[in-house]
Amino acid sequence: MAENRARPKSRKPTLLSKLEGCGGVVNKAVIIPKEDGIISVSDDRTVRVWLKRDSGMYWPSICHSLPSGCSTMEFNTETNRLFIGLDNGSISEFHLSEDYNRITFRRDYSAHESRVAAVIFSLTSEMVLSVGRDKFLQWHDSEIGRRLGGYKLNAWGTCLQFDDESKHTFVGDYSGTITIIRVADNGHQLVTTLNGHSGSVRSLCWDKNKKLLFSGSFDQSIIVWDIGGNKGTAFELQGHSSKVEALFFCNQSNQLLSSGEDSRLVVWNMENKRQETPEWQESDICQKCNEPFFWNFKEMWNAKTIGVRQHHCRRCGKALCDKCSCFRSTLPAMGFEFEVRVCESCSQEITDEEKAPMATFHDVKQSVVSLHVDEVKGQLVTCGTDRVIKLWDVASLLA
Repeated sequence: MAENRARPKSRKPTLLSKLEGCGGVVNKAVIIPKEDGIISVSDDRTVRVWLKRDSGMYWPSICHSLPSGCSTMEFNTETNRLFIGLDNGSISEFHLSEDYNRITFRRDYSAHESRVAAVIFSLTSEMVLSVGRDKFLQWHDSEIGRRLGGYKLNAWGTCLQFDDESKHTFVGDYSGTITIIRVADNGHQLVTTLNGHSGSVRSLCWDKNKKLLFSGSFDQSIIVWDIGGNKGTAFELQGHSSKVEALFFCNQSNQLLSSGEDSRLVVWNMENKRQETPEWQESDICQKCNEPFFWNFKEMWNAKTIGVRQHHCRRCGKALCDKCSCFRSTLPAMGFEFEVRVCESCSQEITDEEKAPMATFHDVKQSVVSLHVDEVKGQLVTCGTDRVIKLWDVASLLA
């Protein structure tokens, strides 16, 4: 029986509210569960807690200023502990009252020498982990604030994820590399590095159930890394026309949400089986018509011809000239939701079922730097360089 992979086109996000008033770029915003509220941090040095009033509008119940710009944050819903990364390299920890009208300072962590890019709090491991522009991964004891360890990266740390069970830390950096490190109270172990992006890795997302790591990059692509033992299998998702800045995986609906500089929200259906993109084959001649490529001087001389440019079929990976790879098709199972170059043989083999979309696309009219989803409420919050926080109803997308 054929899989019904397409989701109804009528499903789309509905804008519920705009939260305005921040004096700088809003770097992160999260929805408060079981409360009509949002927490945000901004370059204007403020952390704000926005609560919905009787009028239906959101107004700050808390607007607390810090000594430096707020670059990122982590909010733990079980303990109401809030960790804010700052431009000056430190991490400030606060506690929010049950009614979200009061914020209490707990301690500062002297974590980095420059801007904190990402911070994660693990209640299970009792650790605060962070990465920054000083090229360091740091981890601290969350109970007493003591530094437990650090690891020097080869480039700026840009994003971070942590698996509580294995204590594996995933660090994306400015060079495009993802480093996997197992951290502990008394040391660390370098596990491996993942190389697949040609641009800076800007966002990481971890599916702890299927052991999948999602990475979004400045190279406009998303890679799905199978960390769960499938020998490094990686799947590509191509649906953005600019830098991918934000990712969020919804466990209940098994969907990945992505957004970035192109103001496009993409909802990827991860329920169906996807295919690993083939490795591009190497050849000095077109593997169909035998025309030499332009660097193959010997064959060009023998054939008395000018070499042609090399291309690749995205489905089979063969090295081909433009004439032999002039066909176009979508390949959703391989992550290509828009038409890409394929060879004649593959174009004839691709069925309508294979072309059925596995993602939907929505214009949020905002260059997004962060997004957060509350699956229970069916709500999404986005924020970006326009200093505006947008709250969306996405219940129909997550159904």
